[in-house]
Amino acid sequence: MIEVDGSKFEGGGQILRTAAALSAVTRQPCHVFDIRKGREKSGLMRQHLLGLRALSELCQGRLEGDELGSEEIWFYPEEIQSKDIQVKIETAGSITLVLQTLILPCLQAPGQVKISFKGGATDTFFSPTIDYFRYVFLKILEKMGPPIETNVIKRGFYPEGGAEVEVLIFPATLKPISLTEQGAIKKVTIISGASEFLKEKKVAERQVAGVKEILGKLKLPIEEEIEYYQSQSPGSQLNIIGEFTNTIIGADSLGKLGKSAEEVGKKAAQNFLEQAKSGASLDKHSADQILPFMALCPEKSQVSVSEVTNHCKTNIWVIEKFLDGKFKIKDNLISWLPN
Repeated sequence: MIEVDGSKFEGGGQILRTAAALSAVTRQPCHVFDIRKGREKSGLMRQHLLGLRALSELCQGRLEGDELGSEEIWFYPEEIQSKDIQVKIETAGSITLVLQTLILPCLQAPGQVKISFKGGATDTFFSPTIDYFRYVFLKILEKMGPPIETNVIKRGFYPEGGAEVEVLIFPATLKPISLTEQGAIKKVTIISGASEFLKEKKVAERQVAGVKEILGKLKLPIEEEIEYYQSQSPGSQLNIIGEFTNTIIGADSLGKLGKSAEEVGKKAAQNFLEQAKSGASLDKHSADQILPFMALCPEKSQVSVSEVTNHCKTNIWVIEKFLDGKFKIKDNLISWLPN
């Protein structure tokens, strides 16, 4: 039984997601305690609970302590299966955070796994937007294995959620990566979307205008996509995706009451520039997310990151509890060295 202290480092849900995923992959039972102790509202939230239950279904596992607000769980995984999994989220819980629990084990299944979400949010606070997830993180992951297919049928925003998403994952033996340099910039894509409730106010267009106020001065090769969606709650999202010779870097931002659409665009643009100017191959958000996948490669992998965040340090600490090997950090370069 591997003991994991959920209050270590940043003390958030990432500890639980990584520990549960690696528990399933290695078939080592785990006990996670003091879950989200570092957060204002500690214990399991809806998306954590649903992610754990879906994972348990995937690997025919047994869960103890899986209740809303629980601060500790015991997970006893069995063999990972190829199957269709239905995840019903009755709140605006984050779909991308649930996927962080499931993708790594799904890659170890004997055949394809289909995950269907009914409800929840595609774009919500304190989690990657669905467009960042599929156009930045998954594109980096493709360098290590087969593509993961994501179909967004309906968007969901806070507070009602109501999204519909299907994800198809194929088994893979992960290949090592060496991403140490960005290379030359090829294209910057701005994806700006909002619910139909906000179409009359041209929120999506105004978000793009905010981006161009910052990036337009740099004469970058910019393309833009403007979308409006049917959704249960009003909301908007913006993603800036930079394609470089060797990698992809992204930045996202969400609309919020009291925040102008132009400011949403400016914030994302400033964040994007900060990440791109670092010269690193991964932005600070994809950096910690890719680490568990690197650690399952049979050979050395390395990436340069714009910032070694607390999320990175937390994930490193959890991963090294489950797998034979060590991470090495030198300046902004993170290397995985298998034993």
